[in-house]
Amino acid sequence: MSEKQKPTPPEKGISIYEYEEKYVRRQNSRGAKMLIFVLAGVAAVIIIWCLLSITMQLYALNEYAGYVAAGISAVVFIAVYVVPLVKICRSDYFLTNVNSAHAGRAKAHNRRVRRSIALKIVDFNSSVDGAGWYDDKLAGDLSVALKSRDDELLKAALTALYKGKIKRTAHDIIFKNALKSAAYSALSQSSRIDAALVVVVNLQLVKDIVFLYGFRPSDAKLVKIFVTVLQNALIAYGLGSVKIGNGIVKTMGDAAKGIPILGTAIAALVDSSIQGLTNGTMTAVIGFQTIKYLNREYNLQNILDGVEISQTEEELQQTCADIERELKGKPAAKSA
Repeated sequence: MSEKQKPTPPEKGISIYEYEEKYVRRQNSRGAKMLIFVLAGVAAVIIIWCLLSITMQLYALNEYAGYVAAGISAVVFIAVYVVPLVKICRSDYFLTNVNSAHAGRAKAHNRRVRRSIALKIVDFNSSVDGAGWYDDKLAGDLSVALKSRDDELLKAALTALYKGKIKRTAHDIIFKNALKSAAYSALSQSSRIDAALVVVVNLQLVKDIVFLYGFRPSDAKLVKIFVTVLQNALIAYGLGSVKIGNGIVKTMGDAAKGIPILGTAIAALVDSSIQGLTNGTMTAVIGFQTIKYLNREYNLQNILDGVEISQTEEELQQTCADIERELKGKPAAKSA
């Protein structure tokens, strides 16, 4: 591994109590899981609403076309929403928001997650030709670490991958999905379709990044991501419901006003381009938000892995000696 690829070493000498004070925050894990279901349900309603409106329009034109559209809509809903959502929620995640009572179990869990991530990366890199998602040298280091059960080599290779090739690949994925969101929004010319497309593309982006990294954010962070996805959808719907271009056309002078067809064309062009740029930017925000959470939780589990959880035998003996010395220094209580 080159000098540039060497990971930053975790904090040394930190105790579990210092870790708690510095990194642990109170969170309602059960409430977070419930919120994930609620937010996923709201997003599902948005997509179903869009598909249902298209189906009803076709049904009004032709009854059989409506039935066909209903069947296709069901398949599309499962493919573009249910499948990515299930893949995200079923992915592994690190336990980092833990106290001293659960730190040992969290460290064991995180060790299993790291090995699972390494296995996924090695398998993908060896079975998919030309993907270019991972560094071949570091993927080879992961394979060696798995066979030799060398946890330190495994962590070093993973850290180098996340700081190098995976980071660059994630940026490429974000850029492609942002362009896709912008292009779809510019072509749709419908506020309902725009809102549904934003949900679908944003969710697909999160799924791709989770697959790339090999793990997902924790439930609390996943709630924040889903909230942002829904905010993006509502913004997209609001943009589609407002004539942005008409206001700009009014400032373009008598020439545009005097030619109604030209004025209408300019309005449509400005509407679609501004909305496409906005939706593309919001998609990029989702991508970078997801990466930020993943990097933070990976770094936290790395710190937690180096934390001393229980006292050593020498520390226990010293504590007992201090207690004995303190008791001997105090006068005995007089009996009644």
